[in-house]
Amino acid sequence: MSTLKEAPVVRRTYSAEHPPVQAKVILAFIGMVLALVFFLLPLYWVIVSSTKNDSELFGTYGLWFASPLHLWDNLRLVFTAQNGTFPRWILNSILYGVTVAVGGTIVSAMTGYAFAKFRFPLRRFWFAVILGPITVPFTALVLPIYLLMHDLGLINTYWGVILPSLFNPFGIYLMRIFWTQGFPTELIEAAYMDGATDWYIFASLGLPMVRGGLATVGLFTFVGMWNNFFLPLVIISKNSLYPLTLGLSVWNSATESGRGLPYSIIVTGALLSILPLALAYLFLQRYWRSGLTAGAVK
Repeated sequence: MSTLKEAPVVRRTYSAEHPPVQAKVILAFIGMVLALVFFLLPLYWVIVSSTKNDSELFGTYGLWFASPLHLWDNLRLVFTAQNGTFPRWILNSILYGVTVAVGGTIVSAMTGYAFAKFRFPLRRFWFAVILGPITVPFTALVLPIYLLMHDLGLINTYWGVILPSLFNPFGIYLMRIFWTQGFPTELIEAAYMDGATDWYIFASLGLPMVRGGLATVGLFTFVGMWNNFFLPLVIISKNSLYPLTLGLSVWNSATESGRGLPYSIIVTGALLSILPLALAYLFLQRYWRSGLTAGAVK
C-alpha cells in the first residue's frame, strides 16, 4: 500500500535587493500619494487664494480659506476690470483652442493615415522630416514663424496664431500609430473591392475606428494651445486679441510695477483659466484614457 508523501514546504526568502511584493506596493502607493500632493497643491493654493482679498493674500495662512469669503467680489472685479477685457480673453482662448484642436486633429489624422496606409517614394524620409521639429526647441522656431507670418500679413491677427499651430508632429506620430494598429489593411482592401473611394474609407470607415486616437490628439492639442504663451507673445500686440495666458501675464507685469490690479484678482483669473481644461478632461476622459492604452496589448 502506497503512502502519500507530504509536499515540501517552499519558504520564500527576501533579501535587501529584492523586497517582498507587499513592500513594493506600499512604496509605489507612497510615491503616488506624494506625486498627487505635488501636482494638486498648487491648484489647491489657487482655489484658496481666490477667496481672499489682497491684504489677506499676503497676511494670512496661505493654505486655508478666508473668512468671510471674497470669491464673488473677486469674480465681479475680474469680469469688470479694464472695461471687461477678461471675457474677451476667454473667448479668444476658446477660439484659439477649439480651432487649433479641431483643425490640428484633422491634419494629424489625414497625415497619419497617409503614412500608415499608403506606399509612396521616400515615405520614411518624409516622415522623419515631419518628426524633426520635435527635437528643435520652440524658441528656435519662433523667429522663422514670425517672419513668415509677417510676409503673409498675419501679424496681429487670429490666423497668425492659428495657422502655425495646426501642424503638430507629435499628433501625426500618434495618429500613424492608431491607424496602423486600429484600422486593418484588410478592411481597406475589402472596401476597394466594393468600389469605395479613398475619402469614403478614411472618413466613414476609418475615423470611427480610431476615435480614441482622435480624442487623445484633440485633447493634447487643445491643452497645448490653451497654455501657449510664447507664440501669441511674439505674434500679437493688440490687447483685444490676447489669449488668457498672455492677458494674465500682462496684468501680472503691471501689478509688479505698482500700477496694476490687485494680486487676488489675477489669482482668481488664473483659477477661471483652469476650468475649461478641467471640463475638457472630464468630458473626453472616456476616449483619451482608452486612446492612451491603445497598442499596449498586441
